[in-house]
Amino acid sequence: MNQDKKDNRPGLTALVLAASRKGAEDPVARHAGKTHKCLVEVDGKPMIERVIEALIDSNLCRNILVSIESEEILRQLPRVAQWLDQGVVSVAPSASNLADSVLSLRERNEPAIPLLITTADNALHTRETVTHFIDRSLAEGGDISIGATSEATVREQFPDETIGFFRFRDGGYSFCNLFMLRSDAALQVAEVFRSGGQFRKRPWRILSAFGLVNLLLYRFRLTTLEDCIGRIGRNFKLSATAVDVPWAYAPIDVDTPYSLALSERILRQRREQAG
Repeated sequence: MNQDKKDNRPGLTALVLAASRKGAEDPVARHAGKTHKCLVEVDGKPMIERVIEALIDSNLCRNILVSIESEEILRQLPRVAQWLDQGVVSVAPSASNLADSVLSLRERNEPAIPLLITTADNALHTRETVTHFIDRSLAEGGDISIGATSEATVREQFPDETIGFFRFRDGGYSFCNLFMLRSDAALQVAEVFRSGGQFRKRPWRILSAFGLVNLLLYRFRLTTLEDCIGRIGRNFKLSATAVDVPWAYAPIDVDTPYSLALSERILRQRREQAG
């Protein structure tokens, strides 16, 4: 990518969360013998490289920031080091928790809004998924958009894989680790993740983050996905919407050796079909 092309892109900032969780040894990093999960190769390419590549190829992000403990961690990867040297990517040093890592963007000189947030372990993200989510989010208006894929879409392609879903009145959905914040006030939602997020794996965090009423409505499937997201937004005095991401692979992230093997298989199939 040349500098002129970079300067002509819209004023969107993308933040890729790549730091290790404090006090936790990641099973994927341990499995691959790496210090950080984002360095692990998936079908021959480090997953952080795949995520950054999808953001670059979208041509919609002026600033691509990686939240990680040290730039030297990324410089272990030659292609990422080249992007750093070219100014295509820069590092936003991570804080002690996810919330402070996001909120620290307020202290940077460049504009942080609108802000696209994703994670370094979404190795299956592509230009089309990123572009679709950004375009739909910016068209929605309001403060926050969250990407989600329906269970029906996922099961059509992966009928037997172990993939988790949140259950709503209008069906199951899995979130894609794609978030768009479109106002400075929306940054306060980062406080939800101060305890670490991972709501599907630790449902009690839904209660502490979103309140008893929302938990009960969700628990008894009395709310749709869109209503639930909207209600959560209103708790913060913000407008929030769900964006449908209609690709079965979109919600699959690499957080276990099983999902690493699944992602490897999907990427190998993509490569074979393209070749």
